[in-house]
Amino acid sequence: MGLVKTATLIKQARDEVKNSLLFDNGDNIQGNPLGDYIAKVKGLKNGEIHPVTRAFNHLKYDAATVGNHEFNYGLDFLERALKGAEMPVVNANVFDAKTGKPYFEPYLIFNKKFKDEQGKNHVIKVGVIGFVPPQIMEWDKENLEGKVVVNSIVESAKKYIPEMKKKGADVIVALAHTGISAEPYKPDMENAAYYLTEIKDIDAVLTGHSHNLFPGPMYANLPNTNLEKGTINGKPVVMSGSLGSHLGVIDLTFQKTRGKWNILNGTAEIRPIADAAGKTIVATDEAVIKEIQPEHQGTINYVNQPIGETTAPIFSYFALVQDDPSVQIVNNAQTEYLVEKLKDLTYSKFAGIPVLSAAAPFKAGGRGGPDYYTDIPAGTLAIKNIADLYLYPNSLHAVLINGAQLKEWLEMSAGQFNQLNPAQSGDQQLINPNFPSYNFDIIDGVQYQINVTRPAKYDKNGNAVNPNSSRIENLTYQGKPVTQEQQFIVATNHYRASSNTFPGVSAGQVILASPDENRQILTNYIQANKTINPSADSNWALAKFQGTVTPVFDSSPKAQSFAEKLENIRYIGPSAGGFAKYSIDLTR
Repeated sequence: MGLVKTATLIKQARDEVKNSLLFDNGDNIQGNPLGDYIAKVKGLKNGEIHPVTRAFNHLKYDAATVGNHEFNYGLDFLERALKGAEMPVVNANVFDAKTGKPYFEPYLIFNKKFKDEQGKNHVIKVGVIGFVPPQIMEWDKENLEGKVVVNSIVESAKKYIPEMKKKGADVIVALAHTGISAEPYKPDMENAAYYLTEIKDIDAVLTGHSHNLFPGPMYANLPNTNLEKGTINGKPVVMSGSLGSHLGVIDLTFQKTRGKWNILNGTAEIRPIADAAGKTIVATDEAVIKEIQPEHQGTINYVNQPIGETTAPIFSYFALVQDDPSVQIVNNAQTEYLVEKLKDLTYSKFAGIPVLSAAAPFKAGGRGGPDYYTDIPAGTLAIKNIADLYLYPNSLHAVLINGAQLKEWLEMSAGQFNQLNPAQSGDQQLINPNFPSYNFDIIDGVQYQINVTRPAKYDKNGNAVNPNSSRIENLTYQGKPVTQEQQFIVATNHYRASSNTFPGVSAGQVILASPDENRQILTNYIQANKTINPSADSNWALAKFQGTVTPVFDSSPKAQSFAEKLENIRYIGPSAGGFAKYSIDLTR
């Protein structure tokens, strides 16, 4: 994976045509151990250029925008990371909270020399504008509150696009770090790319954020969409996955009529670095590796430092269908940390309130592909394993909630599953592919079951689509039913605790905002215990039912050896995209 592979596709695409432009859509400086090593361990001294920025300079990008993860390390680090960039970075909807002025250049119009089919030179004025989800103010509240404000994506586009045309832009490209959704329009919606395609004079849209693939089958039912041409509302659009897995390519055909450039046709496609079985089919660009080699080696040396031992393997192959060791260890660490913190006299008024912990399986296949799972063998644990268990630089927060709010939190998480019809025989897909696994919070310290024969109460955005449904059953604490008024303190991360849209959580009260990162808490927990047993405690399960349905789900082919040791999970055979198909026995 990674830009070192995608760079080869970039070179190939450039070689195919006389005229090309190269853009990046954000989420570059966070997301793997190298990002954390640069931000948290090595640092960036004055005059040093971030390795990702050096790689972009080497590949000669024409422009870039920022994604939501660019803000994870704070604005000061972001500014240092962008210093030395030879390409402009544009964003049109982030503003300085004090001055009200744009925090970045909102857009750029530059002259680009092109050759026509006869080989004659022409100059086209290219306009580029960027956007990021307004939700960064929730997700990185600690880094951004009081410093910046974020406006609506679509409203910002409507403000600036006419201005760009007035200044002479012949073509306008939107670098939209936002997903694709045709849900009813709301000004501050997170996934707004669909509505950008409806704006006059935007000619091409590069999307991202949700890290899916467009054009691709998951968008087959999107209104006014042509997957063969790669267009939405007639505009070419690309979304090229994650981790450098694909290159998005948009082709535009221009014609000059009466001194004005017109777009005759626009198409879009995505090009993979691996085949359907997950095998890499493109070579590594050695020149890009050379650009980042010192930091790459520094990262390897850092993450291989041992911190403890595990007596059992830690894996996430079945994290979406049963209680899982990769989530259990995180919950164990968070619980121990919070219990100790609450002993401080500052929190004496909360004495006696039960402490719970919420964590989600971050690496659980899905959009990350068949190798995107945690698989740590028994034995030595190193820093690299912590990054494998907890991907993001979140800090721990504690939320005071009641039993009713706890149930809604779990009902939201239960949207991970499709509704099964137990009376219908044959295979039925158990996992909802559109529900991100990082929203599947497993709350440790209580016991509960999830009834997947009932419809989900909430969709992936927290909207109550079946308000009278209840999937959570037998919710108990220490063997007794949880009451609506019963209080709990839940350890979670600042991303979840600050959410205004996650049911249950949004109604709670943050009583502790720790500066300590969840990953560091996990590291400290392992170092303090020296040897750990991360086996899952089975505090939650999918409810059994009577019927003839076979619930099936995808996981990695590597999970077969683990499935053989489990009575309830069975390997069926290969599945699409390099995954393997498994079934889970839920009959009673």
